Amino acid sequence: MRIGVLQRRTGVSQRLLRYYEEQGLLQPSRQASGYREYRESDVATVLHIRNLLAAGLSTTTIADLLPCMGSEGGRLIADCPELLIDLYRERERISSTIRELQAARGALDVVIATAPPEIAREAADVYAVG
Repeated sequence: MRIGVLQRRTGVSQRLLRYYEEQGLLQPSRQASGYREYRESDVATVLHIRNLLAAGLSTTTIADLLPCMGSEGGRLIADCPELLIDLYRERERISSTIRELQAARGALDVVIATAPPEIAREAADVYAVG
């Protein structure tokens, strides 16, 4: 299938599909005319890439992981032990980032709580509109 068909079937823009190719996530064949030709399996691969990106993984990490990923009923499956090690590492990195963000939010809450009531009301009115 051509890139436009893959775009329609996955909802991913042609620009992003070309980027995935540049990152080694997709390997379409090329026709003599230069057009990219995608396989049926690339539809699932693109959807898996989107899920892994949504989970916070970088395209570099995904490129390392995809060869060890299987699929069962549309779900990704970890097929290699080294994959699980990488996934545990990524999970801990994400958990650490969440903890840092929660601490930053808590610090902001402390500062916000010090505002005089009239300033807090005025800011809340502006914030609600913006």
